[in-house]
Amino acid sequence: MFLTGLATAVPPRRFTQAECWAALQRAPQFSQLTPRAHAVLRKVLSGENGTATRHLAVTDLMEAFTLTPDALHARFARHAPALATQAAERALAAARLMPAQVDAVLISTCTGYLCPGLTSYVSERLGLRPDVFALDLVGQGCGAALPNWRTAEALLAAGRARHVLSVCVEVCSAAFYLDNDPGVLISACLFGDGAGAAVLSAQPAAHARRVEWKAAGTVLSPAERDLLRFEQRDGMLRNILTREVPALAAKHVENLLAEILQRHGLERADVTGWMLHAGGREVLAALQKRLALGEPDLRRSAAVLREFGNVSSPFVLFVLERALAEHAPGGWWWLSSFGAGFSCHAALLQVE
Repeated sequence: MFLTGLATAVPPRRFTQAECWAALQRAPQFSQLTPRAHAVLRKVLSGENGTATRHLAVTDLMEAFTLTPDALHARFARHAPALATQAAERALAAARLMPAQVDAVLISTCTGYLCPGLTSYVSERLGLRPDVFALDLVGQGCGAALPNWRTAEALLAAGRARHVLSVCVEVCSAAFYLDNDPGVLISACLFGDGAGAAVLSAQPAAHARRVEWKAAGTVLSPAERDLLRFEQRDGMLRNILTREVPALAAKHVENLLAEILQRHGLERADVTGWMLHAGGREVLAALQKRLALGEPDLRRSAAVLREFGNVSSPFVLFVLERALAEHAPGGWWWLSSFGAGFSCHAALLQVE
């Protein structure tokens, strides 16, 4: 399987963390929070937490505090198809493909629900063939991009498709929730909205760098499921984020790295590019320590976190896009994503 096109999309409005803090203090929910919650919010939004700006699917920040199930669903229904389509159009352009050449479309999300799913709306907007194979993938959280690509790999390997359009889209502002739980508060301060799309093909593109998917792996740990997941409360999604997540993510990434490298006769020093999901500053620090990486190895993940926040499932695609745009040295590139489940996913790319 080869990556032949890659692109991302974000809502047009970008907000600084300082703007978010100012708006939050004016929000009606702020007075209902405890002084300890105020202190957590002030520290995360006013301090150095690894995120400086976020793109959110609102025209005004005060709009974000209309926290009713109907308002949140309307935000997802309006913006998720639009963001997914925008990223997909750009990916198809990068791959130099027409919509009619797409044989399958796979879309992952966890921040909202539509029936029919996003594939219906995106296929219509793109003008994909009526016989396109369309599959909606939900419930995998921040880790969804790589399982999505593994599904594409299976379709391509089986000869059921020549070109697969893979999309991850999250409107995290449609899964906004506020209460006094520190994990809920930190989530509200870190997540942003965005989409990433890739064209995955049976043959490499003649006009672009050769990026070949060589190996992948997954670890599922249901015993740790409750440490990172969504729950439904008051008809809304509420993110559960615990202190154990950074160490947990780093442990599973390291184990997958050792397993896949050994399987292919490679050493850690053979990896020339690191494309890692960063759930937040503490997660990135835990990954750096556990994998014995230097700051240059993680600078792209840190830059995406700083500019966009945690955009959930498309995050690793933002990092990969940046590496390709910067013409990063080829060789073996490592991708890792992780999220609800608790799940951890990884892939090994060979880039020329």
